[in-house]
Amino acid sequence: MKKVLVLGAGRSASSLIQYLLDAATKHDYEITVADTSLELVKQKTQNHPKSRAIVLDIANEAETHSEISKADLVISMLPAFLHPKIAIQCVAMKKSMVTASYVSGEMKALDAEAKKAGIILMNESGLDPGIDHASAMKAIHHIKESGGKLLSFKSYTGGLIAPESNDNPWGYKFTWNPRNVVLAGQGTACYIENGKYVYIPYHKLFSRIDKVNVEGHGDYEGYANRDSLSYRAIYGIEDIPTLLRGTLRMPDYCAGWNVFVQLGLTDDTHRIADSEKMTFRQFVESFVPAGKDDIKKRLAGYVGIPEKGKVMDMLNWLDIFNDTHVKLKDATPAQILQALLEEKWKLKEGDIDLIVMQHQFEYEISGKKRSLFSSLVVKGDDAIHTAMAKTVGLPMGIVTKLILNGKINLKGVCIPTVKEIYLPLLEELERLGIKFREKES
Repeated sequence: MKKVLVLGAGRSASSLIQYLLDAATKHDYEITVADTSLELVKQKTQNHPKSRAIVLDIANEAETHSEISKADLVISMLPAFLHPKIAIQCVAMKKSMVTASYVSGEMKALDAEAKKAGIILMNESGLDPGIDHASAMKAIHHIKESGGKLLSFKSYTGGLIAPESNDNPWGYKFTWNPRNVVLAGQGTACYIENGKYVYIPYHKLFSRIDKVNVEGHGDYEGYANRDSLSYRAIYGIEDIPTLLRGTLRMPDYCAGWNVFVQLGLTDDTHRIADSEKMTFRQFVESFVPAGKDDIKKRLAGYVGIPEKGKVMDMLNWLDIFNDTHVKLKDATPAQILQALLEEKWKLKEGDIDLIVMQHQFEYEISGKKRSLFSSLVVKGDDAIHTAMAKTVGLPMGIVTKLILNGKINLKGVCIPTVKEIYLPLLEELERLGIKFREKES
């Protein structure tokens, strides 16, 4: 009997745990799910006969070491910065590991040791990164093997809200870590367009957007992710003239979010003195030049938006001009903004989320230019098995099963960009209803 240890039972782990429990019955696995909350673990495992629910604080090194030693494979659903700590123990005990997070420098440094130990440290196995890698590489390899030359590759992904649950002017609700949403895009975005490098500083990012149409689902806004250039090597397309990876949002979202960026409300580097004594109106006003005019008029003039219009309506809807108290002591602007948004962008009972991904390829073959649009749209089932939980958790579960059953025999630090991984991964995702629709012209 193969044993799997899942560290973390949070929101994104729901579909993963369900998939593993279903597989456990068929393949004779034992699934141990560990979290600091036993109630949460029991909620996710439902007393399944192939499950084991435990309380575990990874700060307790002895207990963590003991649980890892009992497993054949460890899945880390912990915050990304903790993955290397777990990976080091996995390498020492020759236990394979799966995560959904980007390969960090610390993780990459374990490659040789993992190979020597005869294990795989499988990273970037969720949605983005994960499904995006697998689907992109399938198309890239197909184009190359057909004799085509890639001219452009643009890829966009968004965790959104389904149309039937879209009841606010932002077209957005939190379906994953709110802090990551508030801090998204900070730094400088870089990509290549027609052979020229493009750099977009954070304060300009949300005013330089692309229109992305997904057939049958409408228009979205796309803004550039921080580093697209590194994917040239990852995808083996070092000489491609255009490469861009971006994030999708509903129309007008970026114009509204740009107000927060211009004001400095997404800054997480300094603290607001006596913030707990402030109202949200006073908080916003502390970032706007003084004057005799109403706060809304001064703000509109300062950030360059109409005093009356869609963006101001969006701001009003968030109640940022109200006299409700902040309550957070000595908080950063980003923390205060996050607290407000968590109330306003909360998923309601019955809300359904939506994942949208689109790859846009342009290539040349036999002297003719062609384009390929590959689009994925996934709806959540309910508040537990959300589209985000499915698209993050199911690919992790699939690669776990492939490793345990000997279908993936690679060693060292890996991501799903090779056929041995992405072909069976995409095939099973299709059987589970996660399927790309392609349009070529």
